[in-house]
Amino acid sequence: MRPLILSVSNRKGGTGKTTTAVNLAAEWAGRGLRTLLVDLDSQGHAGLGVGVVPTRNQPTVHRIFQDSEFSLTQSICPTVVEHLSLAPADQNFEHSSSSTDLLLLRRQLERPEIRERFDLVVLDTPPSLDFLLMNALSAAHGVLIPLVPHHLAGEGVKQLARLFFKIASTANSNLKLFGLLPVMVDLHINLHRAVISETSRQFGATRLLRGIRIDIRLAEAFAVQRPIRMFSPKTRGAMDYQLLASELLALWGWE
Repeated sequence: MRPLILSVSNRKGGTGKTTTAVNLAAEWAGRGLRTLLVDLDSQGHAGLGVGVVPTRNQPTVHRIFQDSEFSLTQSICPTVVEHLSLAPADQNFEHSSSSTDLLLLRRQLERPEIRERFDLVVLDTPPSLDFLLMNALSAAHGVLIPLVPHHLAGEGVKQLARLFFKIASTANSNLKLFGLLPVMVDLHINLHRAVISETSRQFGATRLLRGIRIDIRLAEAFAVQRPIRMFSPKTRGAMDYQLLASELLALWGWE
């Protein structure tokens, strides 16, 4: 059975993609689900969030885009979270050097050694429009779009939505939009309420998820290289990602 694959994506940077990918993956792993976090963003921050700092010669996920003989499984390593594994990023990866094969990542994730080993795969994607992001969307069952409630939020969502529909109508007809996720939310701020309301109007209330409240502990967790459920499990950030994890599993029909 192929693991369920979620791409956490937005064309705009600074929208909480990595924070969401790390904490969702850790939350699912904490429930005993065998989870693989794939760090496609060459900044490599997802690895830091789960206690992994790749060594200079450590295999990374980006090598699959440069070496046709390389297997994704060769890059997978354990993390500080039980049941959570990581395919780390290459921080020196040159995006222009990657393959133009849109289905390369999908074929890697369909290999028996991945299907038998994992229940869930979370893809942390780069904000740039390149073949890494397109590979992620071509491999995924669903897309989660984090957004910060500022006036520019809608533009990043619109750009990603256009790419979503392009991929869904060509390379991946099974791709679903799981929802838009407001992050760093404070409903006491008029701007946040206004942007969330406008996003709901533009894209539909049913596509808007409950959101992640602003919580400095989420940033502090990265500083100590731990997901929020390990670093500060009783904070609102931890609670919000716990609720989001349950919500997405329900959308998938797992709960």
